[in-house]
Amino acid sequence: MTKEEKAELRKAFADIPGTYVFTPEHSRKGYALNIFCMSLNKAENRAEFGKDESAYLDKFDLTAEQKEAVLKRQWLKMLELGGNIYYTFKIAIFDRKSMQHVGGKMSGITEDEFKEMMLSGGRSIIGNRSKKEYEV
Repeated sequence: MTKEEKAELRKAFADIPGTYVFTPEHSRKGYALNIFCMSLNKAENRAEFGKDESAYLDKFDLTAEQKEAVLKRQWLKMLELGGNIYYTFKIAIFDRKSMQHVGGKMSGITEDEFKEMMLSGGRSIIGNRSKKEYEV
């Protein structure tokens, strides 16, 4: 794939509402956030994070916006700021929250509503194909 083709593909993905494609650029943007999330694999790090979340986050080179997103559990914001869903989900596991809980939060609905939506075939494509659908 040529450089131009890759740029066009990224441009197309950028038009999908609420979608943050994990490109190399996005990965670099979220590197510190994802390293923090991966640190939660170790019990001693989870214990330290549980004692003082803010102080623990200070050990990582997070932006102020990334730190705030973690502390406020702003799931979609973490992805916007370079987080990878597989890594940020480690925070949900730390909180003893399900994937359906996180999906509901990202979708603006309850965990039960999210579960029902998935069992019913998923989110409607209407209104979710292009940001242009929101232009007046």
